[in-house]
Amino acid sequence: MKEIVLKKFEEVFGNVEGVKVYFAPGRVNLIGEHTDYNAGHVFPCALTIGTYGAARVRTDRKLRFYSMNFGHLGVLEADLDNLKPEKKADWTNYPKGVMWAFGEKGYQIPFGMDLLLNGNIPNGSGLSSSASVEVLTGYILRDLFGFDVSNQDLALIGQFSENNFNGVNCGIMDQFAIAMGKKDHAIFLDTADLSYTYAPVKLEGAKLVIACSNKKRGLGDSKYNERRSECETALSELQKVMDIKGLGELTEEQFEENKSAIKDPVRVRRAKHAVYENQRTVHAVEALQANDIVKFGQLMNASHVSLRDDYEVTGIELDTLVEEAWKVEGVIGSRMTGAGFGGCTVSLVKDEAIDTFIDQVGKAYLAKIGYAADFYVVEIGDGPCTL
Repeated sequence: MKEIVLKKFEEVFGNVEGVKVYFAPGRVNLIGEHTDYNAGHVFPCALTIGTYGAARVRTDRKLRFYSMNFGHLGVLEADLDNLKPEKKADWTNYPKGVMWAFGEKGYQIPFGMDLLLNGNIPNGSGLSSSASVEVLTGYILRDLFGFDVSNQDLALIGQFSENNFNGVNCGIMDQFAIAMGKKDHAIFLDTADLSYTYAPVKLEGAKLVIACSNKKRGLGDSKYNERRSECETALSELQKVMDIKGLGELTEEQFEENKSAIKDPVRVRRAKHAVYENQRTVHAVEALQANDIVKFGQLMNASHVSLRDDYEVTGIELDTLVEEAWKVEGVIGSRMTGAGFGGCTVSLVKDEAIDTFIDQVGKAYLAKIGYAADFYVVEIGDGPCTL
């Protein structure tokens, strides 16, 4: 891939003198969905697919961007002295947002750059192509200009830029999983205080298979912010009767004892998901540590049911993928992953069942939805790096 991006860089920007090549992964969340903005736990891992970038410092303040994934847009230009989100700037709002965020955090970028990207994460899939671009941009800025920031800082700057530049009220999970990724490990992250541990994911005889629904969704214009606000309202109602800072602090029992404080039945279901999903995530990590992969799969399945019924973020595409997966012998667990409303599912599938799984689920999905899903057998990889 390094050779491919360098060749394209030369084609687009003239030559490759002084160019460096970088990589930042995508991520998948194994369990713990819509808990990251509710002070709960998440359990994501970085993937070996992601975003490649070739960058070179300029002598002026100009920024020139090119994406091999959006080649039809050509070279998009911007200026370090006038960084603002613009519809016509398209995908470049993500790297621009990170550059803006560095400035906001006191790191002044002295020169512009030529930046070429090529991602092999399916776009709009919910595997965090935007967070991958954000972390990659931050990593490049740190490397090229010597900024004293940690990988954890890169995650926080990426989230800050997405919240405040791109207007998506996302939690910290995506950027954190990408910036802090570790091969063959998932990250058990407490989003309330960013304490985390690495848990080895030993899938002897099984693999992670991502099914991409190919239903596009945009986080900013989805019901994501609506769900977030429903949880915030439910929390403020519970705070009238309990001393808590986030829904993630509650056990199932505490929630059941106090849920009458929430005045709307829809909000009760939203908060129930946040509380129960957080507990499922804690139990899932315990199951993995005890090498109980069957229990882990059962918790994945229960997570999807809760996302479908209590949180209502799945939709017919994701439900079809998961329900068809459950019918295949050799599927240990399957659930939607990401924000929902399209995007992907993640399934734990025994090696000998992978071909059958892709065939059966693929055919059933095409028959019911009318267009095909894409399948990716993925591995857990490291965080960002220089190639």
